[in-house]
Amino acid sequence: MKPAPFAYERPRDLNAALSMLAASSGSAKIIAGGQSLGPMLNLRLVQPELVVDISGLAELKRAELSGGELVLGALVTHADIEDGRTADVTRGAMRTVAANIAYRAVRNRGTIGGSLSHADPAADWISALAALGARVTLRSLSGARTMPVEAFVVGALESALHAGEIVEAIHVPARAASAHWGYAKSCRKTGEFAHAIGVALVDPAAASARIVIGAIDTAPIVVTDAAELFGGRIAADYKERFDIRVADALLVKAGVDDPAQRHIHLSVLKRAVQEAAA
Repeated sequence: MKPAPFAYERPRDLNAALSMLAASSGSAKIIAGGQSLGPMLNLRLVQPELVVDISGLAELKRAELSGGELVLGALVTHADIEDGRTADVTRGAMRTVAANIAYRAVRNRGTIGGSLSHADPAADWISALAALGARVTLRSLSGARTMPVEAFVVGALESALHAGEIVEAIHVPARAASAHWGYAKSCRKTGEFAHAIGVALVDPAAASARIVIGAIDTAPIVVTDAAELFGGRIAADYKERFDIRVADALLVKAGVDDPAQRHIHLSVLKRAVQEAAA
């Protein structure tokens, strides 16, 4: 199939793009790398009156260190991160995640802001950035607001974006030298969407951990104070203390009723914890 007819604009700067969105009264769609919107247009799953191409906006391509965190413009590509063209405050965590997204052709075009905006539960960045404690800045003509990634994704293909707003930047805090990182996912074959994602950011020195269970049929399960998953305390022996029964209860609470699906999620999360402890 081919897209339904639509108007196309390529604004010269961010303010012009925001003005177009505001004037469209919700009938416009943003396109950057096009890795999500392109197929949706072709399948006529979306039929916007206007497509606003922001791929040329230099304001959204920056990658800089600010106040001890990495600020990535929404148009930074997965390949930019994979190839080290951006600073790395996560001690390799983001580069590893980026390198395992889909295929290289997708990574060359796909953007971190576009991935978040699409809010696909199986997207790598949604789970990884939530585990890293990242925040996202949203911009409209009336100003900007910033929120944690886990608050931005509110459901499957649902985000906190308001009409006339776009993702402007992602703020990634530095990963402490004592913090351990584990990321695992299950795909039917390399490059396909994940049907289970597990992420563990564990800092035994600080007795803290963030755990994420992603690729479920709603927003990821994000446990920001994860001591309950480790017998009530986080210490050097956290791998042995990991309580899979608590994780299973979280999946049940999130509505994952199929025991086989929960088993896959739990196995992937266990791999992430083991990778962190390795």
